[in-house]
Amino acid sequence: MGVAIGDIINPYAERCSLEYFSSKTLAVDGNNAVYQFLSSIRQRDGTPLMDSRGRVTSHLSGLLYRNSNIVENGTRLVYVFDGRPPLLKHRTLDERASRKRKAEGEWRDALERGDLEKAKTKAAQTSRLTTDLIEDSKDLLGALGIPVIQAPQEGEAQAAFMASRGDCFASVSQDYDSLLFGVPLLARNVAVTGRRKLPGRNEYVEITPETISLAEVLSGLGITREQLVDIGIIIGTDFNDGISGYGPKKALAAVKEGRDILKDVENCDEIRRLFLEPAVTEDYVLEWREPDEEKVLEMLCEEHDFSEDRVKKALEKFGQKAESKKQKTLDFFG
Repeated sequence: MGVAIGDIINPYAERCSLEYFSSKTLAVDGNNAVYQFLSSIRQRDGTPLMDSRGRVTSHLSGLLYRNSNIVENGTRLVYVFDGRPPLLKHRTLDERASRKRKAEGEWRDALERGDLEKAKTKAAQTSRLTTDLIEDSKDLLGALGIPVIQAPQEGEAQAAFMASRGDCFASVSQDYDSLLFGVPLLARNVAVTGRRKLPGRNEYVEITPETISLAEVLSGLGITREQLVDIGIIIGTDFNDGISGYGPKKALAAVKEGRDILKDVENCDEIRRLFLEPAVTEDYVLEWREPDEEKVLEMLCEEHDFSEDRVKKALEKFGQKAESKKQKTLDFFG
């Protein structure tokens, strides 16, 4: 998922602590976050968390427990979800579906061999964001008092727009596409901190929050945002396959040398517009409320078999939000 420009972007990442975001507002790429929860919150054999009726609950667990730790810190969250995907993204979505079907077969094979490590890795690749899972996520976020914004198209573009207006301190996503959409500050690893095992190796790395400033990236690389978008197009985005033989470093060199290697890329101008002039809306309201405990308990405990004690303890963290106890409404209608 997303544009693979990490090799040239990561040197500009600044590590920080969760406390750094205290009293700040973060716009979360909702689709990306829910997908991360579905992929990472799984049992030892890769099976997602499920209730007694076999319904997946990994996303609900992540939204409650991981968000509770962030909100307890005094951070305000707003979730921004994708709207209708641009036509150019349909091929990418079809290719992802094909890869997931292949991963499902590899997951079953690994389980039959008793290779649980391989099974869990392949299982994570089978995660699917269905309409029902997204709607469940929105319902729970609403019950938790976290505002939800529906983007016209790409959620990352809408989050970047909100951050550029000063309504949010940063946008939260694991993907680098947010930088191409013009977000001034990208926050990563906010909800996925902790130790992570390296694929195929008996080694772990510590994952900590980090921020990436678009201005510092552009200054450090000596390019414009338009050129950063071109680098993305060269190596491939959600809207195109890219040019064979080009990685981020080679693409950076080509752009800085002024080589016109995009002239034969189909729909190149349209792809540029999707990043530089994305569909966004000013018609949104940011309002934080106290959690509706009764509704949360009904959704999670009665419907999905969550532990009532654990849910109540998590809700206590939401109730301790010093900043969000003061309702704040930003209303844009023109």
